[in-house]
Amino acid sequence: MTKPSNPSNYSIPKSPSRLSAEDPVKDEPLKDIAEGEIESNWDEIVDNFDNMNLNNELLRGIYAYGFERPSAIQQRAILPVMKGHDVIAQAQSGTGKTATFSISILQKLDMNINQCQALILAPTRELAQQIQKVVIALGDFMNVDCHACIGGTNVREDIKKLESGTHVVVGTPGRVYDMINRRALKTDHIKMFVLDEADEMLSRGFKEQIYDVFQLLPPNTQVVLLSATMPPDVLEVTTKFMRDPIRILVKRDELTLEGIKQFYIAVEKEDWKLDTLCDLYETVTITQAVIFCNTRRKVDWLTDKLHAREFTVSAMHGDMDQAQRDVIMKEFRSGSSRVLITTDLLARGIDVQQVSLVINYDLPSNRENYIHRIGRGGRFGRKGVAINFVASEDVRMLRDIEQFYNTQIDEMPMNVADLI
Repeated sequence: MTKPSNPSNYSIPKSPSRLSAEDPVKDEPLKDIAEGEIESNWDEIVDNFDNMNLNNELLRGIYAYGFERPSAIQQRAILPVMKGHDVIAQAQSGTGKTATFSISILQKLDMNINQCQALILAPTRELAQQIQKVVIALGDFMNVDCHACIGGTNVREDIKKLESGTHVVVGTPGRVYDMINRRALKTDHIKMFVLDEADEMLSRGFKEQIYDVFQLLPPNTQVVLLSATMPPDVLEVTTKFMRDPIRILVKRDELTLEGIKQFYIAVEKEDWKLDTLCDLYETVTITQAVIFCNTRRKVDWLTDKLHAREFTVSAMHGDMDQAQRDVIMKEFRSGSSRVLITTDLLARGIDVQQVSLVINYDLPSNRENYIHRIGRGGRFGRKGVAINFVASEDVRMLRDIEQFYNTQIDEMPMNVADLI
């Protein structure tokens, strides 16, 4: 079937209500938790890095990295973490969470001890590697040693590196647990344990491994947990493994949708999405773009279809081996690849500075991932554009996303190229 000349020729009625549609959490262990959000119990704000009593080498690293002033989560969370409190910080991707715990860890390191003093767990290898880069960059003038301990790499080399000593280890749960078990990663000097993207990690079936790692840490280890949402699994961790935690919430409506223009294209039928994307291709390659699909199979299918039409795109998903994934990310970061098609593997925490356009070829199957995906394009206050392809069966999901984030998604204007 041929597509109509204007696939956007029917409009989606606007939703009448803009109330939050989030479901309340069942069986909450903490009385003051409602609707999957924590209530803050810390109100101290430090609105510049100079007033945080950081050591000079670290301060130099922060400014050299390009930070000028702390983001909302950094203004609130760095201090209690540095003071040694257990901390739960709930804030979305793109708000500066990685630097929040990296700065706190670096401030607390004893550089005379060449042993692991902080352990960070993340849900994907790419995110672990990115955290490693941030820690090394911020700790540049401190000569910090940070090792990424991830699956898909050589076990013997991992063991060798860990045995030679490193200040900070960031990794994925399986490999980290393995290294502790093999006695390659010694836990005696670990004083801080950070669980990044905790909601994602616990929903991915890492729970047992994370609990196993917890059991092997010194009993007085400080626990810092970062999460975009607070489902029951995360709350269970907070009650089981944390002592009187400081709770910091950066509210959803204060979040990173600011600065990101969101549009939809009504395509009526799934089959018309491909032609619509091809029509957009020239617009897309003005900048770097990420295109999200919901399944690995769809990523492969779309990549093949676009290659067959002689469009240049690269693709990445979890079925690829680590070396392949590394090469693709490297090409994309360097700008030699302009368009990357991927699954939600890339939705959380991957920061590619130049991305100013995100296309949801498929709307995400859960609404939390929407902000993670489109946050690729507006990180840390940068401008971005998100375009959602909406077939008739997706209208409800679009509505749901609008209500959930209290935002408005308009039909894409003709001059979208000028906005990117």
